[in-house]
Amino acid sequence: MASKNESLGKTIGVVLALCLVCSILVAGSAVALKPMQEKNAALAMQRHILNAAGILEAGMDIPSVYDERIKAHVVSLEDYQVVQDKDPKDFDNRKAAGDPETSTKLDKSTDIAGLGTMENMTEVYLVMDENGNRNGAVLHIRGQGLWGTMYGLISLEDDMSTVRGVHFYEHSETPGLGGEITNPAWVKTWEGKELYGDDGKVKFDLVKGGASNEHEVDALSGATLTSNGVDATIDFWMSEKAYGPLLDKLRKGELTNG
Repeated sequence: MASKNESLGKTIGVVLALCLVCSILVAGSAVALKPMQEKNAALAMQRHILNAAGILEAGMDIPSVYDERIKAHVVSLEDYQVVQDKDPKDFDNRKAAGDPETSTKLDKSTDIAGLGTMENMTEVYLVMDENGNRNGAVLHIRGQGLWGTMYGLISLEDDMSTVRGVHFYEHSETPGLGGEITNPAWVKTWEGKELYGDDGKVKFDLVKGGASNEHEVDALSGATLTSNGVDATIDFWMSEKAYGPLLDKLRKGELTNG
């Protein structure tokens, strides 16, 4: 008759064997599903870009419309030229911002959006009209909200100063308060707003009590910290420290291959 120790040993052996088999199955599933996950992520980003650009419509063939209406480039934020050896399809802004080799640590006095680091390269999405002519651009933006980082896209008219749209696609703000950054009614109030004053500096502002001019958008009710975060996000990314020189090149048609 088997001893208790032998029975316990067999039980442990069976459990370990089952754990090993399950681990192999889970790992294999993760590897097998990775291409599908990457494809879905790319499709989701295309949807976000078309949404920000005001092109997205229900039932449209997103990949086909994206290929037809969006021309993507990876652009250096150091010399503001197209980086030829970087394929936009393989580039990830978030990974670039988190990698010490492809990002720069921001000084606290400069880091008004609470980023920590800024990527040295970014994806720029040029919006094309039906005739193949450029008529705007979409850019990545992000900044610290109340509970975490808010990730979004801002779409500009071809003057690179007038807002066509904004789309925050990932955040952890409070539903009904800061979470209203995704409310279509509030997002629509951004359309046609001007980012810069006559001196060329960022003049855009989120204000309490009602926007009164072309540079202002209403702050979110009951969400002061989220509103401040959005305001700081725009101030930083549209400034000379980030996209300002890039937008100047786009206005002048000087964005070239590096």
